[in-house]
Amino acid sequence: MTGRGGRGNRTGVALILALVCVPLVASALDISNRYRSPRNAERKVRASTQLIVLHTTEAPARSSLNKLCDRGEAHYCVTEVGQVYCIVDRDREAFHAGRSMWNGMEDVDKFSVGIECVGYHNKAMPSVQITAIRELVDKLKAMYRITDERVVCHSHVAYGAPNKWQRRRHRGRKRCGMLFAMPSVRRQLGLRLRPAYDPDTRAGRLTVGDDYLRMVLYGGIDTMVAAYGVAKAPDAPKHALSAARKPVTKPAAKKAEAPAKPTSRPTPGGVPKTIAELKTRGYVLKGTVSPANSALKIAGSRWNAADTYYTIRNKVVPGSKIDAAHIEKGMGVWIRK
Repeated sequence: MTGRGGRGNRTGVALILALVCVPLVASALDISNRYRSPRNAERKVRASTQLIVLHTTEAPARSSLNKLCDRGEAHYCVTEVGQVYCIVDRDREAFHAGRSMWNGMEDVDKFSVGIECVGYHNKAMPSVQITAIRELVDKLKAMYRITDERVVCHSHVAYGAPNKWQRRRHRGRKRCGMLFAMPSVRRQLGLRLRPAYDPDTRAGRLTVGDDYLRMVLYGGIDTMVAAYGVAKAPDAPKHALSAARKPVTKPAAKKAEAPAKPTSRPTPGGVPKTIAELKTRGYVLKGTVSPANSALKIAGSRWNAADTYYTIRNKVVPGSKIDAAHIEKGMGVWIRK
């Protein structure tokens, strides 16, 4: 569509740009070509489009846009004020995913559209930005016939090579965009479903390298609930309707209410001030956080409970007060005997 050679007059070039880099002109979405990458002409046209990959820039808008433009590292960038920029023509390859794999296919750049969102993987985004991302995703889903489960974040597809911490190729190289896997955020984006499991770790092609990230992507961790509210459970697929319509028994209803019991109970006597005080209250060091031993692996579902404690540099912090993004190497995890 934007190939090189032939009919290279100015009128033809202008027409191509209008058709390719501003594909959603009929919508209310405002897409600018201001940061269109000069690398467009050297990028191959993709043979297929099977995924939409959402990223977070982890940096402010101006520096991110300059870098994305210079290197051609995304198809679109959505700023915190809801402005959408076209970086690389949507049908060409943008080098956004790096070392990546999904369902056994490596180099995700070859079959995906990449959207960079100005912001951070562990912080909520403004509603105007979320609205713009949603509109862009809606249009691309319709254009490429992509289902909700195939709208993923970078951390879904990125993987790492073997290193001193991980002997095998592993999922968990990046947490980029991981908030877009959380049910509360996906609801804001109009996405009812998310990938149910990692096809590459399930098949043994990769191993789990970040247990906390795995729980965000496929488990019950959602740190954006305070900002966006609790997401409703997705509707059951049609083939499961017969099972879903069975009456809910009282025990099942009680089961759904159960998770509040002991996990958030504070320690009697307030927060211990020292390791010595933790010990006198019957706490034991369950493990120490390291790249191979996450807090989730050490404490399980109690990693953020009020009566689980973290120690670092002579400080004691309750699990209920700990920010998952700030759990660091060397932290001790303490649990009552």
